[in-house]
Amino acid sequence: MQPARLSLFALPGMPLVEPGDDLVDLILEGVARADQSIETDDVVVLAQKIVSKAQDRYVELSSVTPSREALELAPKVDKDPRLVELVLRESNEVVRYREGVLVVEHRSGVVMANAGIDQSNIEHPQDSERVLLLPVDCDASAAEIRAEIGKRCGKEVGVVINDSLGRAWRNGTEGTALGAAGVEALQDLRGAEDLFGRELRVTEVGFGDEIAAAASLLQGQAAGSSPVVLVRGFDLGVPSRPARDLVRPKEMDLFR
Repeated sequence: MQPARLSLFALPGMPLVEPGDDLVDLILEGVARADQSIETDDVVVLAQKIVSKAQDRYVELSSVTPSREALELAPKVDKDPRLVELVLRESNEVVRYREGVLVVEHRSGVVMANAGIDQSNIEHPQDSERVLLLPVDCDASAAEIRAEIGKRCGKEVGVVINDSLGRAWRNGTEGTALGAAGVEALQDLRGAEDLFGRELRVTEVGFGDEIAAAASLLQGQAAGSSPVVLVRGFDLGVPSRPARDLVRPKEMDLFR
């Protein structure tokens, strides 16, 4: 049954995350500042960037030596060859490119620009330039955070790690689930009936992406600094499915 009401809380006062920080500590401190407590079936949505920062997924561009492939591709996409090299290292394949755009299949299977590598909203050391990579495994990171929250609070929660991605056929970015644990990221409604008893044959719901998009409204973009959102009102008593199940298999991808 769909919830009649959802509540979303952006946790206040979240500090800038540094490598090695305990994200669960920061989450629970934010929950306390919001005068809330973790409840069973809450969903904690974390911006991918703070997970990457805690895991020290920084790379100094000065440490990168571009390959021949990166040197050949860089002028075609008008990007730093060192950045292109990192994109290639983090990817399974290049899907599309043109000037200013480099779309790849990330090692996780997600198709995205620049393999999710970012230079915005990160501190750059003096006389140096660095970038931030995606977590090695967002589903695994979500599962670890969920397990630790359960251990400390005694509550079964869901965890979603989100990022802002572009979409085929649509302008603009929106929140998308890169990692999930404790939630059914992809809901299969095939076999269920509609209002008039007609059997649904193809309907699947990107539940993880819908939560990610809702949370991103509070997280903000650019200079926004509300990276953790608590979502309340769901009954999560369903089998968990990871965010990787949201990735359409390549053989079914009309764009490739």
